[in-house]
Amino acid sequence: MDDSLKRSALLAATLGSFLTPFMGSAINIALPSIGKEFAMDAILLSWVATAYLLAAAVFLVPFGKIADIHGRKRVFGYGVLVYSIASLLCAFAPAPAVLIIFRALQGVGGAMIFGTGVAILTQVFPPGERGRVLGINVAAVYVGLSVGPFVGGLLTQYLGWRSIFHVNTALGVVVVAVVAWKLRGDWAEARDERFDLVGAAIYSLALVATMYGLSLLPSPSGAALLVPGALGLVAFARWELAAPNPLLNMNLFRSNRVFAFSNLAALINYSATAAVGFLLSLYLQYVKGLSPQNAGLVLISQPVIQAIFSPLAGRLSDRVESRVVASAGMGLTTLGLALLAWLSQATSFAFIMATLVILGLGFAFFSSPNTNAVMSAVEKRFYGVASATVATMRLLGQMFSMAVAMLLLALFVGKVQITPERHAAFLASLRVAFSVFAALCFVGIFASLARGRMHEE
Repeated sequence: MDDSLKRSALLAATLGSFLTPFMGSAINIALPSIGKEFAMDAILLSWVATAYLLAAAVFLVPFGKIADIHGRKRVFGYGVLVYSIASLLCAFAPAPAVLIIFRALQGVGGAMIFGTGVAILTQVFPPGERGRVLGINVAAVYVGLSVGPFVGGLLTQYLGWRSIFHVNTALGVVVVAVVAWKLRGDWAEARDERFDLVGAAIYSLALVATMYGLSLLPSPSGAALLVPGALGLVAFARWELAAPNPLLNMNLFRSNRVFAFSNLAALINYSATAAVGFLLSLYLQYVKGLSPQNAGLVLISQPVIQAIFSPLAGRLSDRVESRVVASAGMGLTTLGLALLAWLSQATSFAFIMATLVILGLGFAFFSSPNTNAVMSAVEKRFYGVASATVATMRLLGQMFSMAVAMLLLALFVGKVQITPERHAAFLASLRVAFSVFAALCFVGIFASLARGRMHEE
């Protein structure tokens, strides 16, 4: 590939990777303000984040396969366009239900972006350079996470929470322009295959039942939905094994140890960490009494570290086995989560920020080496599906993490707003949540180590 194409692909994928985490982290800071305007309780408020994650998770693998068949640039570009339109609609949402619906539409656009950006980079860059560019791509995610809380706090405080969506719309238009005018060519190695519509339908319905069921726990209706959800995922696996052109080639999990365990490690890592920003945003504003702007300044310490060290971790994974680098990152993350389990009303800001630095280092040394392992373990015709699969693990992990947070809030606080008399119960839910997440991440270290060597000599 020529250098100009490499630069264009890196620019488009990096901007796309910045866009969605910037939105997510900015909205986390704005949640208390959104809750106040619409009088939303903590459980309903969490759906502003969860609706996006659910929609993205449901559509990721189908759009990854569509990209392999019809072209990754095309799906990526349309994804940014859908995401931008949904952002504009969110800015004018008149009621909580409408906002949640438009956030779900954002998730559809996000799925189209996630399922193709990394695949484009893997296509354009040879194996010896992938760790570096994937590190840059992951750094863009963390720059978005870094800038989001600060900018989101400023916008919320001075212009209102709706201004966050206006800014995101403008950024989306810039990315669409870059894709249209700078990114030449398209890639569709699976052009000869047919799209597995039946498999996609089974997968989507099973995932909706599972994720929605998790969000409703501990109610009986939540448990009732988990059963058909689990059965649906089993039915999907059986269908895919027999399908001539499967949506997701199950042999990638059965015969490819690196691919299987790298995806499992990603699922565990994000299950243990995704709700940290949501919970700490509520803690800093409700318990510590910080403004949205100042809460953002505290939270920024974690993604700044991630952005600085992700390219280094990616470059390291080009030279050292990914399982070593990623497992070390998982270990640091476990330590950070264990420290957060000691949060109280009197916890100092220095302790919180030091813990966030440890988490930032852990994330940085896990994410890009793990993604490099996934993408380097498959053939070109599976790049879109592989990219979508690891992104699905991330979003399923985020959904599970949010489900745990929502479950614990429901058990300890209830469906009420977090007022001062509820602070003790809220802190108890935080300590249990971070303890559960630390234990889960500890198990993830062994899943990461079990993947074996990425490159056999």
